[in-house]
Amino acid sequence: MLKLSFSGNLIEAGCDEAGRGCLAGPVFAAAVILPAGFENELLNDSKKLTETARDLLRPIIEKEALAWAVVAVDNVIIDKINILNASFLAMHRAIDKLTIKPELLLIDGNRFKSYPQIPHQCIIKGDGIFMPIAAASILAKTHRDAYMKNISDEFPVYQWKQNKGYPTLAHRRAISIHGITPYHRKSFSMSVQLKFSLDE
Repeated sequence: MLKLSFSGNLIEAGCDEAGRGCLAGPVFAAAVILPAGFENELLNDSKKLTETARDLLRPIIEKEALAWAVVAVDNVIIDKINILNASFLAMHRAIDKLTIKPELLLIDGNRFKSYPQIPHQCIIKGDGIFMPIAAASILAKTHRDAYMKNISDEFPVYQWKQNKGYPTLAHRRAISIHGITPYHRKSFSMSVQLKFSLDE
C-alpha cells in the first residue's frame, strides 16, 4: 500500500495532471486531501491501473476525501502559454477550489510553480509512492477521459474514445487526412502532421 503522508503531521494535498502529452483536448489537474487513517490497497498511480480500476476508485476518492477539486485548462490556453505552464495553472486552479486549505502540497514530478503561501514538495513518480498524489492522478485521468469520450461524438474520425487525444497512429493519420479540430493543440498537432508525412 502507498504512503499516506510525507510530513506526518501537516494537512497535505496531492496534486497531479492528466493529458500533458496529448494532441487534443484540455489538460486536467486534480488536488486531493485524504483523511488521516485512509486506506485502500488498490490505490496506485493511475497509469498502472486498468480503466475499470480507475472508474471504481473515482467515487471512493470523491466520497472519502476531506476535499478534492478537478480543473481543466483548454487547448487555446495551452497554445498561448505552453503545456508545462498550462499544467501548473490547472494545478493552481484546483488548489484554489479546495474547501480546506492545505499546509503542504505534494506535487507529482520534478517541477512546479510555487503556490502563494503554501510550501510544496516535488516527488518524481510520486503517484506511485503517496496516496494523495495517486488519488489526484486518478481523478484527473478519469475526469479527462470522460470529457474526451463526450467530445469524441462530435469528431468520431479521430477515435478519441479509444486514444483520449494521445498521438496514436490512428489519431495522427486522421490529422494528416482531415486536418485539426477546434479541440486540437495547434502547437502540437502541426508538428505531428508534418512528422507523419515524413514518416510515410
